[in-house]
Amino acid sequence: MRENESILPTLDRLFSGPRESLLSVAQFIEGLETRSYAFIVLALVLPNCIPTGIPLLSTVTGIPMVLVVAQAYLGRTAPQLPDLLGRQALQRGRLQDFLVRMRPHIERIEAGIHARQGWWVTGLRRRALHVASSLMIVILALPIPFDNLLAAWSILFFCLALLENDGVMAMIGWLLALATLAWTTLLLVIGPLVAIEIVRGMI
Repeated sequence: MRENESILPTLDRLFSGPRESLLSVAQFIEGLETRSYAFIVLALVLPNCIPTGIPLLSTVTGIPMVLVVAQAYLGRTAPQLPDLLGRQALQRGRLQDFLVRMRPHIERIEAGIHARQGWWVTGLRRRALHVASSLMIVILALPIPFDNLLAAWSILFFCLALLENDGVMAMIGWLLALATLAWTTLLLVIGPLVAIEIVRGMI
Protein backbone atom coordinates (compact mmCIF):
# COMPACT_ATOMS: atom_id res chain seq x y z
CA MET A 1 0.00 0.00 0.00
CA ARG A 2 1.70 3.15 -1.13
CA GLU A 3 2.32 5.76 1.51
CA ASN A 4 -0.43 8.21 0.54
CA GLU A 5 -2.77 5.70 -1.11
CA SER A 6 -6.14 5.14 0.56
CA ILE A 7 -8.04 1.87 0.76
CA LEU A 8 -10.14 2.08 -2.41
CA PRO A 9 -7.30 2.88 -4.85
CA THR A 10 -5.27 0.13 -3.19
CA LEU A 11 -8.01 -2.47 -3.65
CA ASP A 12 -8.59 -1.28 -7.24
CA ARG A 13 -4.88 -1.78 -7.93
CA LEU A 14 -4.66 -5.21 -6.29
CA PHE A 15 -7.89 -6.59 -7.76
CA SER A 16 -7.23 -5.35 -11.31
CA GLY A 17 -6.35 -7.82 -14.03
CA PRO A 18 -7.99 -10.56 -16.06
CA ARG A 19 -11.15 -11.80 -14.35
CA GLU A 20 -10.07 -15.42 -14.54
CA SER A 21 -6.65 -14.77 -12.96
CA LEU A 22 -6.09 -15.60 -9.28
CA LEU A 23 -5.03 -13.36 -6.40
CA SER A 24 -3.55 -15.30 -3.50
CA VAL A 25 -3.57 -14.18 0.11
CA ALA A 26 0.23 -13.87 -0.01
CA GLN A 27 0.06 -11.64 -3.10
CA PHE A 28 -2.62 -9.50 -1.48
CA ILE A 29 -0.55 -9.03 1.68
CA GLU A 30 2.60 -8.25 -0.34
CA GLY A 31 0.63 -5.68 -2.35
CA LEU A 32 -0.30 -3.87 0.84
CA GLU A 33 3.45 -3.51 1.55
CA THR A 34 4.32 -1.97 4.94
CA ARG A 35 0.68 -1.35 5.85
CA SER A 36 -0.03 -5.06 5.56
CA TYR A 37 0.79 -5.36 9.26
CA ALA A 38 -1.96 -2.93 10.22
CA PHE A 39 -4.39 -4.69 7.88
CA ILE A 40 -3.76 -8.15 9.38
CA VAL A 41 -3.90 -6.88 12.96
CA LEU A 42 -7.14 -5.02 12.16
CA ALA A 43 -8.70 -8.23 10.82
CA LEU A 44 -7.63 -10.17 13.92
CA VAL A 45 -8.71 -7.56 16.46
CA LEU A 46 -12.22 -6.95 15.07
CA PRO A 47 -13.83 -9.97 16.85
CA ASN A 48 -12.57 -8.56 20.16
CA CYS A 49 -14.26 -5.19 19.68
CA ILE A 50 -17.66 -6.53 20.67
CA PRO A 51 -18.40 -8.45 23.89
CA THR A 52 -18.89 -12.00 22.58
CA GLY A 53 -18.31 -13.90 25.81
CA ILE A 54 -16.14 -16.42 23.94
CA PRO A 55 -13.51 -17.71 26.42
CA LEU A 56 -9.90 -16.80 25.62
CA LEU A 57 -10.85 -15.18 22.29
CA SER A 58 -8.48 -12.29 22.98
CA THR A 59 -5.62 -14.70 23.66
CA VAL A 60 -6.35 -16.88 20.60
CA THR A 61 -6.38 -13.82 18.31
CA GLY A 62 -3.77 -11.89 20.29
CA ILE A 63 -0.97 -14.44 19.95
CA PRO A 64 -1.00 -14.31 16.11
CA MET A 65 -0.96 -10.51 16.39
CA VAL A 66 2.15 -10.72 18.56
CA LEU A 67 3.82 -12.99 15.97
CA VAL A 68 2.88 -10.63 13.12
CA VAL A 69 4.19 -7.56 14.96
CA ALA A 70 7.41 -9.42 15.84
CA GLN A 71 8.07 -9.77 12.09
CA ALA A 72 7.66 -6.01 11.71
CA TYR A 73 10.33 -5.42 14.35
CA LEU A 74 12.59 -7.82 12.44
CA GLY A 75 12.39 -5.38 9.52
CA ARG A 76 10.33 -7.40 7.05
CA THR A 77 8.44 -5.31 4.48
CA ALA A 78 5.42 -7.62 4.74
CA PRO A 79 4.66 -10.45 7.16
CA GLN A 80 5.34 -14.00 6.10
CA LEU A 81 2.25 -16.19 6.36
CA PRO A 82 2.08 -19.99 6.67
CA ASP A 83 2.18 -21.54 3.18
CA LEU A 84 -1.22 -23.16 3.61
CA LEU A 85 -2.81 -19.77 4.23
CA GLY A 86 -0.68 -17.80 1.77
CA ARG A 87 -1.57 -20.10 -1.14
CA GLN A 88 -5.34 -19.60 -0.74
CA ALA A 89 -6.62 -17.61 -3.73
CA LEU A 90 -9.74 -16.19 -5.35
CA GLN A 91 -10.46 -15.22 -8.93
CA ARG A 92 -9.97 -11.52 -9.51
CA GLY A 93 -13.38 -11.40 -11.19
CA ARG A 94 -15.08 -12.36 -7.93
CA LEU A 95 -13.01 -9.80 -6.05
CA GLN A 96 -13.86 -7.11 -8.59
CA ASP A 97 -17.59 -7.88 -8.25
CA PHE A 98 -17.27 -7.79 -4.46
CA LEU A 99 -15.56 -4.40 -4.64
CA VAL A 100 -18.36 -3.00 -6.84
CA ARG A 101 -20.90 -3.98 -4.17
CA MET A 102 -18.80 -2.68 -1.29
CA ARG A 103 -17.60 0.55 -2.91
CA PRO A 104 -20.43 2.80 -1.55
CA HIS A 105 -19.84 1.48 1.98
CA ILE A 106 -16.07 1.90 1.74
CA GLU A 107 -16.54 5.43 0.39
CA ARG A 108 -18.67 6.31 3.43
CA ILE A 109 -16.01 4.89 5.74
CA GLU A 110 -13.27 6.82 3.96
CA ALA A 111 -15.32 10.01 4.30
CA GLY A 112 -14.87 9.72 8.06
CA ILE A 113 -11.43 8.09 8.12
CA HIS A 114 -8.89 9.75 5.85
CA ALA A 115 -5.48 11.40 5.82
CA ARG A 116 -5.43 14.42 8.18
CA GLN A 117 -3.40 15.79 11.12
CA GLY A 118 -0.46 13.98 9.56
CA TRP A 119 2.05 14.98 12.22
CA TRP A 120 0.41 12.42 14.56
CA VAL A 121 1.40 9.57 12.24
CA THR A 122 4.86 10.57 11.02
CA GLY A 123 8.40 10.44 12.37
CA LEU A 124 8.89 9.78 16.06
CA ARG A 125 5.17 9.90 16.76
CA ARG A 126 4.57 7.10 14.26
CA ARG A 127 7.25 4.97 15.91
CA ALA A 128 5.72 5.70 19.31
CA LEU A 129 2.35 4.67 17.91
CA HIS A 130 3.85 1.34 16.80
CA VAL A 131 5.26 0.76 20.29
CA ALA A 132 1.96 1.66 21.98
CA SER A 133 0.03 -0.58 19.60
CA SER A 134 2.42 -3.45 20.32
CA LEU A 135 1.92 -2.96 24.06
CA MET A 136 -1.87 -3.01 23.60
CA ILE A 137 -1.55 -6.26 21.62
CA VAL A 138 0.47 -7.86 24.43
CA ILE A 139 -2.15 -6.75 26.98
CA LEU A 140 -4.91 -8.13 24.75
CA ALA A 141 -3.14 -11.48 24.46
CA LEU A 142 -2.70 -11.85 28.22
CA PRO A 143 -5.46 -13.93 29.87
CA ILE A 144 -6.57 -11.13 32.21
CA PRO A 145 -10.35 -11.24 32.85
CA PHE A 146 -12.35 -8.13 31.84
CA ASP A 147 -9.27 -6.55 30.25
CA ASN A 148 -9.66 -6.94 26.48
CA LEU A 149 -12.34 -4.52 25.24
CA LEU A 150 -10.47 -1.23 25.76
CA ALA A 151 -7.23 -2.70 24.43
CA ALA A 152 -9.04 -4.04 21.35
CA TRP A 153 -10.58 -0.65 20.54
CA SER A 154 -7.24 1.08 21.04
CA ILE A 155 -5.60 -1.34 18.59
CA LEU A 156 -8.48 -0.82 16.14
CA PHE A 157 -8.02 2.96 16.08
CA PHE A 158 -4.24 2.66 15.83
CA CYS A 159 -4.67 0.37 12.80
CA LEU A 160 -7.07 2.81 11.14
CA ALA A 161 -4.59 5.61 11.79
CA LEU A 162 -1.79 3.64 10.12
CA LEU A 163 -3.89 2.45 7.18
CA GLU A 164 -5.25 5.88 6.29
CA ASN A 165 -2.58 8.17 7.83
CA ASP A 166 -5.35 9.61 10.01
CA GLY A 167 -4.06 11.61 12.97
CA VAL A 168 -7.54 11.89 14.50
CA MET A 169 -7.80 8.09 14.68
CA ALA A 170 -4.33 8.08 16.26
CA MET A 171 -5.42 10.55 18.94
CA ILE A 172 -8.45 8.41 19.82
CA GLY A 173 -6.18 5.35 19.93
CA TRP A 174 -3.83 7.11 22.34
CA LEU A 175 -6.71 8.07 24.65
CA LEU A 176 -7.97 4.49 24.69
CA ALA A 177 -4.43 3.20 25.27
CA LEU A 178 -4.08 5.41 28.36
CA ALA A 179 -7.48 4.21 29.59
CA THR A 180 -6.36 0.61 28.98
CA LEU A 181 -3.19 1.07 31.01
CA ALA A 182 -5.15 2.62 33.90
CA TRP A 183 -7.78 -0.15 33.81
CA THR A 184 -5.18 -2.94 33.56
CA THR A 185 -3.25 -1.51 36.50
CA LEU A 186 -6.47 -1.35 38.51
CA LEU A 187 -7.29 -4.97 37.69
CA LEU A 188 -3.80 -6.16 38.60
CA VAL A 189 -4.07 -4.40 41.96
CA ILE A 190 -7.65 -5.36 42.78
CA GLY A 191 -7.54 -8.89 41.34
CA PRO A 192 -5.20 -10.39 43.98
CA LEU A 193 -7.13 -8.65 46.77
CA VAL A 194 -10.42 -10.13 45.53
CA ALA A 195 -8.79 -13.58 45.28
CA ILE A 196 -7.54 -13.31 48.86
CA GLU A 197 -10.99 -12.35 50.11
CA ILE A 198 -12.56 -15.29 48.26
CA VAL A 199 -10.05 -17.69 49.81
CA ARG A 200 -10.71 -16.26 53.26
CA GLY A 201 -14.43 -16.71 52.78
CA MET A 202 -13.91 -20.36 51.92
CA ILE A 203 -11.86 -21.05 55.03
